Amino acid sequence: MLHIMLLIRNPQIDEREILTTLRRAFTDVATGKATIPGQFVVDLPGGGDVIQYPGILADGGLYAVKVSPYLPQPEGKAVVTAWTLLLDTVTGAPVALINAGALTTERTAATSALAADLLLPPTAQTAAVVGYGPVGRAHVRYLRALRPEIDVRVYARTPPAAVDPTVTLADSIDAAVAGADLVMLCTSAAEAVLDPRRLPVGTVVTSISTNAPGAHEIPATAVPALDVYLDSRTTLTVATELRLARVDGWDGTAVRGTLADLVAGTAPAPSGDRVVYFRSVGLGIEDAAVASAAYRAQLSGESA
Repeated sequence: MLHIMLLIRNPQIDEREILTTLRRAFTDVATGKATIPGQFVVDLPGGGDVIQYPGILADGGLYAVKVSPYLPQPEGKAVVTAWTLLLDTVTGAPVALINAGALTTERTAATSALAADLLLPPTAQTAAVVGYGPVGRAHVRYLRALRPEIDVRVYARTPPAAVDPTVTLADSIDAAVAGADLVMLCTSAAEAVLDPRRLPVGTVVTSISTNAPGAHEIPATAVPALDVYLDSRTTLTVATELRLARVDGWDGTAVRGTLADLVAGTAPAPSGDRVVYFRSVGLGIEDAAVASAAYRAQLSGESA
């Protein structure tokens, strides 16, 4: 029997569908129906690497693996691509190969926004987004999908050519974060851009990873003073500031919970006397969720 695999070069994006699929995936993790294997890095001869992100969507009957090469060039920027393969867990057949470059941005922002929504009080009114490239703009979209009334200030090191008219452009990081209930760090920094200890207790800070060597957005010395939540406990061995904090004596068992715990409602609430810090590094279960949403959107479009 001939099997046809879809090649999806320009996947369709639906923020609410991605958030729904992502929440369902972490619910499966919380109930033991799915696992989070973590990242696997293979170094390439002569420099560069390939990161593999596996994940399983139990309810959808799909296994996914995203493969993302990082290929330094003699001149100019490194080449970075990403492709996600979906396999049917019943037949073992491949069902789709999806260009995951844009989807990586979507899963990064969706994960941060979902965690922020679960950690913020209902009364939160103001958010600051530090970094207003594609990832920062995606964070605004997903945050608005969950908290449509929240006021958003953004800071960009390089002034953007265009700014969403619903956000306010700040002229410094300090101006952006002043009085914000939520601070979303969306930079490609290889060193700290903000010390959360300067923020009022109760402020929620989210941070991501990039391909920058040693990527981190807060100082390692700040970690012991924070209420720390993670996308997965495997992040303790990946996130630079967390690894350095552990070397300096911070006990990783102090982590208050993971995104699966937050989704399931089993993580303790923030203490109320510290800044809250959510750290994500990108997981295969997240890539599986967004790829699954894109796959379903493609099938729906073809059958319409």
